[in-house]
Amino acid sequence: MASELLTDAALLPPLLLSIFAVTALTASDFFGRRRLRFLFKPLAALAFLWLALRLDALDSAYGSWLFAGLVLCMLGDLFLMPDDERSFLAGLVSFLCGHLLYAVAFMQLPANIPALLTSAVPALLLLVLVLRWLLPHVNREMKIPVALYTVVITTMLLCAGLTVGQAAAALVLPGAWGFALSDVAVARQQFIKRERLNPLWGTPLYFASQMLLAASVALV
Repeated sequence: MASELLTDAALLPPLLLSIFAVTALTASDFFGRRRLRFLFKPLAALAFLWLALRLDALDSAYGSWLFAGLVLCMLGDLFLMPDDERSFLAGLVSFLCGHLLYAVAFMQLPANIPALLTSAVPALLLLVLVLRWLLPHVNREMKIPVALYTVVITTMLLCAGLTVGQAAAALVLPGAWGFALSDVAVARQQFIKRERLNPLWGTPLYFASQMLLAASVALV
């Protein structure tokens, strides 16, 4: 049943919307057409919400929590469209809350405690490496929010590790890790070096990860 849902022709519209919008968004950022992000970024975010609803996300506790996280991530996407620190902070808070809701969603599934011990190693390693790399470049006012956000991402990854052994883990794990790694591109662009290559890989990775998480509701 789950595999049938994931290959259902009814899912083609949100998938096509995502491919189109993400490609256009990535191209517009790469070529400096910044105004076009106000069109294509909301469309790309709408695609993962649409996919989750097509898969009846609200019919399960897992799907409901995940959908709430997707909504907050869409808000984060909207906040990040302008290039100013206040909007960035609002986006950071939205994504932080989204990560927490994802963590709650993952905990609705039967927990695999031994898998948590295995997933803790790469998740904590990512936490340490990112903080050591990033914090020296962050101004004093943003250090605590950035550090807190990184801890919350790590928590989300640990909770994703609890799903190992469940059918949904096939989409949850690459979705959660892809989301976390895409944040590296955002952090580099915001705090270290602004260049066109950051969104070139970070944007497609982020939206692909959100689509994987949205699709995971079909496997619960």
